[in-house]
Amino acid sequence: MGFMEDAKETAETAGRKIQDKWEDTTDAIGDKIDEKKADADVKKAEAERDSVQTRNELKEKMRNS
Repeated sequence: MGFMEDAKETAETAGRKIQDKWEDTTDAIGDKIDEKKADADVKKAEAERDSVQTRNELKEKMRNS
C-alpha cells in the first residue's frame, strides 16, 4: 500500500507543477499581449499628435499668406 500512496503523491505533485507552469505561461503570454497593445496605442497616439501638429502648421501658414 505504501508504494501506491507514494505513486499517488508523486502524480499529484507532478499535476500541481504542470498546472503552475501552465498558469505562469498563460500569464506571461497575457503580459506580452498587453505590452504589444500598449505599444500600439502609443504609436497611434503619436501619429494622431503628429497629424494634428501638421494640420495646425498648415492652417497657420494659410492664415499668414
